[in-house]
Amino acid sequence: MAGRPLVETKGISKDFNNVYVLRDIDFVVLPGEIHAVVGENGAGKSTLMKIIGGVYEPTKGEIRINNRLCSITSPQIARDLGIALIHQEPLIFTDLNVTENIFIGHTRNRRKIFIDRKQMYIEAENYLKALDVHLSPKEKMKNVSIADQQMVEIISALSQHAKTIIMDEPTAALTPEEAGKLFDIVRRLRESGTSFVFISHRLDEVLEIADTITVLRDGRKVGTWARADLTKHKLIRHMIGRTMAEHIQKTAVEVGETVFSVENISLRGVFKDISFTVHKGEILGIAGLVGAGRSEVARSIFGITPIDSGRIMLHGKAITIKKPDDAIKYGISYLPEDRQNEGLFLPFSTCSNISFTVPELISKYGIVDQNTEIEIAEKFRKQFNIQLRGVKQEVQELSGGNQQKVLLAKWLIPEPEVLILDEPTRGIDVGAKEEVYRVINELAAQGKGIIMISSELPEILALSDKVLVMKEGIITGRFDRSTMSDHSIMMAATRTLQGKGDDSGSAE
Repeated sequence: MAGRPLVETKGISKDFNNVYVLRDIDFVVLPGEIHAVVGENGAGKSTLMKIIGGVYEPTKGEIRINNRLCSITSPQIARDLGIALIHQEPLIFTDLNVTENIFIGHTRNRRKIFIDRKQMYIEAENYLKALDVHLSPKEKMKNVSIADQQMVEIISALSQHAKTIIMDEPTAALTPEEAGKLFDIVRRLRESGTSFVFISHRLDEVLEIADTITVLRDGRKVGTWARADLTKHKLIRHMIGRTMAEHIQKTAVEVGETVFSVENISLRGVFKDISFTVHKGEILGIAGLVGAGRSEVARSIFGITPIDSGRIMLHGKAITIKKPDDAIKYGISYLPEDRQNEGLFLPFSTCSNISFTVPELISKYGIVDQNTEIEIAEKFRKQFNIQLRGVKQEVQELSGGNQQKVLLAKWLIPEPEVLILDEPTRGIDVGAKEEVYRVINELAAQGKGIIMISSELPEILALSDKVLVMKEGIITGRFDRSTMSDHSIMMAATRTLQGKGDDSGSAE
């Protein structure tokens, strides 16, 4: 990693309607470098990358490519200059095949009239083999996983001779194994001189993959450091101006009577004999690796995929939940893992999303009282510090952290006694996480029984009063605050099972 910069910005600023979102940003990408850009939502990361990628034009400042002053006014110009921007959601054509997606937009040889399809497939096959991507060049993209869709986008960039590839939240929808494969390919391409700019909220991944890290805060550059000079604690302090200890804390709450329990609930082929109790003011953390069955248990409790056997109890009395309406009637709310596809109506307004679960409060004779709807949304906007132009703004325009707060508000309006939170901070920055942690603590203090599913061990350890661990659909460990640790939880999550249904009740 040496030589003159491939990409360099000097004094880049950007405003929208006279509101500056970037101010005086100097940024450098060197040949063969993996350069991570981190910061809270709204810090300006994506805006800076879109300026480099030709989506936006800067208000002030200059961009140099290979030390040459350039005006990048479109993504095509950026591509011609060797810069490719890969968005968080892959931009693919599902009805076209892998090869067609790789070469779309640059299929023609200027000296020929017709597209050389045979040569296209040969080149696609060579790229796929070189990067060890096990896909057929003729596979339709609608049949391809998100991870492999990203690989196809990387190959498309390479086929256009991109020297700098910008990836915005590339692992947000990937399993750890898929993310590991992506990192292996990125490292391999780095060795050949390709540079990567990597935007992510997953700080552990940033510290694993990056050579250099730049931190933005409130549209300004805080600094740039070599990876070796940073720890996770230091990185968070640079991002939000506080330490990790200040970032995630649990409020002491007196735990009350049992409010909710399940006894030996099972769903054939998915999970078996799951039992636990939740008390008022208590946070039960559910941990485990991908595929452990945690989300499936939550969805069954909420009636999306009803249980086959066992009992669900509320205040000691058995209840029957066959559909989500039943769960809501009994005072159970469920915040799903996938907020965009399962939790929110993206093209609808923020106020409509928030009030969706309580139509009886905002309508009469089928007519929505918009004033009441807005009044309810304004209450939660202030309570949760939701950052937006106004409650009529479409929820798809909000940052991930603000979308998550809207989703929380939506499921708190029915005033549940039991709240199931499935990955409540997935895909949001550390500042938004802090807001969500504050809300979770407040809900526990109000006496809510909370079931929190999380893949973030620090989150589980910091917030949970007790933890149960799952693997392959069964419980493999149970811990309270005196016995839980990252080691004990991971041991339980990876333990060898003697047979389905084996639950020793603790992790050895």
